[in-house]
Amino acid sequence: MTHKERDLIGIGFGPANLALAVALSEIPGAKRLDWGFLERQDGFHWHRDMQIEGSTVQISFLKDLATLRDPTSPFTFVNYLHHKGRLESFINLKQDAPTREEFTDYFRWAAAAFEDRVSYGETVEAVEPVTRNGTVSRLRVVSRDADGTRSERLTRDLVVAVGGRPSIPALFQGFGDDRIVHTSSYLSRRDARIGSRGPVRVAVIGGGQSAAEVFYDVTQRFPEAQATLILRDHALRPADDSPFVNEVFDAAFVDAVHAMEAEARRGLIASMRNTNYAVVNHDLIERIYALLYRQRVTGTERHRVLSGRTIESAQERDGLVLDLRDAVTGTVASEGFDVAILATGYRHDGHRRLLAGLAADLGGFEVDRFYRLKTPASYTPRIYLQGCNEGSHGLSDTLLSILPLRASEIVGDILSGRSCRSLASAS
Repeated sequence: MTHKERDLIGIGFGPANLALAVALSEIPGAKRLDWGFLERQDGFHWHRDMQIEGSTVQISFLKDLATLRDPTSPFTFVNYLHHKGRLESFINLKQDAPTREEFTDYFRWAAAAFEDRVSYGETVEAVEPVTRNGTVSRLRVVSRDADGTRSERLTRDLVVAVGGRPSIPALFQGFGDDRIVHTSSYLSRRDARIGSRGPVRVAVIGGGQSAAEVFYDVTQRFPEAQATLILRDHALRPADDSPFVNEVFDAAFVDAVHAMEAEARRGLIASMRNTNYAVVNHDLIERIYALLYRQRVTGTERHRVLSGRTIESAQERDGLVLDLRDAVTGTVASEGFDVAILATGYRHDGHRRLLAGLAADLGGFEVDRFYRLKTPASYTPRIYLQGCNEGSHGLSDTLLSILPLRASEIVGDILSGRSCRSLASAS
């Protein structure tokens, strides 16, 4: 099936491209563009397998889809609360960070305004160049729906925002789904893997927020389970969310990071990782510690935190056997489990697979300040990447922190490029 040509196609419709849709609908000049999105999921979903009851987002509610770009936008979280009749109640909560469940509902509320712009259930298989007189003038986006119907769409510009894919350490690859669960599928597989087995021995692997949330959820939801949290660090560490440190997530900081020399930029990003990686909310750390202390009081030490441990090997032998090296003593001990839940993060390289048909022209997939891939002079289309530029734009790139401002910059760059093209074609 061939569709009409569009000015802009977005691949993926999570929060990043949703913020882009909001910006396209509001920024003067963008309303004349013909744009749409392709999303492989059957509807709008955001971390649906980590919507653990009571879990909250790690940012202020003001860092929504629009406020930082235009506080008067109808797509702000405050306006969502107003429409839902909960604004005063939310104010009474005196809570800066909404629950993950409520923020997801906010995203869905906003996404509903663009139903006619999004083709859900379409998996993009390839992006191909369309050449005319030696110039790549368009991009062909090839997709397939759930029924197997193949579609082709031509576009003048492209925005790729496909999120991350689960990162599975090599030593856990090859195990069956009955033994290994990544947090990206935790809720949909939780009851079958833990709840129906009686006194299940559960290993939760990782030292960050997701690992801590899953560990605590298992201890509270399954009284007969035996949960063990295994982490490399010597302790669960709290996230540094102090005001000065939080400035690394400001839009102005992106300018500074991108302008740095590559080596200096890598060093800076590494030094700030304790704002986002392998850190846990202070409140959750205290709840976990209190849980372990209560066990000591009652003499029923069912759940454990094994810190300072490196997993040397994993074998399937009467369950799952992990060989753990103690960083302090250097000794290796074998521990048996029925299931391991991996809170091992995500890889943000899906754009490389999608754009493999253009790889010969894209070199190292380097992007400029405005998130645009550097392409040869023979390329007319502009290709933008969202959510996979941490190495060039800083820690905020994979987070929600700068969604509306990044969307505004991309739209601005698209519009400026269109003006230049119009002038060129008129001369």
